[in-house]
Amino acid sequence: MATETQIRHFDPTEVHRFARDVLVGNGVEAEQAEIVARCLVAADLRGIDTHGVNRIPSYMERIRQGVLDAKAVPTIIQTTPVVAQIDGHNGFGFLAASLGIDRGIQMAKEFGIGMVAVKHSNHFDMAPSIAARGKIYKAKRRGEKIPSDWALDGEGFPTDDPTRALEGVMLPMGGPKGSALAIMMDVFSGVLSGSAFAGNVTGPYDPSKAADVGHFLVVLKPDLFMSLEEFKDRMDYLYQRVVDSERRPDFDRIYFPGEIEQMTEEKRKREGIPYAAGEVETLNKEAEKVGVTLLTARSSE
Repeated sequence: MATETQIRHFDPTEVHRFARDVLVGNGVEAEQAEIVARCLVAADLRGIDTHGVNRIPSYMERIRQGVLDAKAVPTIIQTTPVVAQIDGHNGFGFLAASLGIDRGIQMAKEFGIGMVAVKHSNHFDMAPSIAARGKIYKAKRRGEKIPSDWALDGEGFPTDDPTRALEGVMLPMGGPKGSALAIMMDVFSGVLSGSAFAGNVTGPYDPSKAADVGHFLVVLKPDLFMSLEEFKDRMDYLYQRVVDSERRPDFDRIYFPGEIEQMTEEKRKREGIPYAAGEVETLNKEAEKVGVTLLTARSSE
């Protein structure tokens, strides 16, 4: 019998099929389910395990509790040629963000910049904390400790216990400067978008009420500032400057932001996406609730 923490690997196509089927089984339209499933699998492929299909149980519970609308389709208002507003209508954050970035790209192609504010959305995450809260949930699921600089417990003390950390607060990246960046993000994504802000966003694991998450998306056309060739050359130089930086003797190399995720994606496409046995058991309970095929590991395992 597999232990809770035993790791098995799953084909990305099977994970996508599973996610899509569970979503459709909970009332999500097929077209929207494809988008959500694609985003969840993309996160897992890139090693962002806190934001992949392990989010499905909490999402489905929110649907069952009536605080996330499985049928919602985001709508868009074009305010100016370069500014748009999206109302997510309490649907999946992936849908509102996908529509928003597509419109932002369209505007930037024509006018050089596109800005989109999204309101009444749901979980679609970039945490200004040292680590995402989802990483603490992951550590709790797998019975692991967390670094003691990630969070404070309910009494305000550093802790490596994920359970105690979830009773307290996340620490901002970069100390006071990181806190200022977090507030800036709240101004754009919360205050300016018309969504909840100042700590009033409902967390994805809280099924008591609608989340009212906001997003703020900006797209720029770089060849309005210089030729695209020059921009690429300058980016290549920046990349080399970063990865060729001096490093400690016990480090093999330095990575550019996103490079580890790209390498992880290539590896997981070959070897499969790893999930702990306890995670798979929880996911398959969702499949059983709606009568769809369970998530199945590679036949070699």
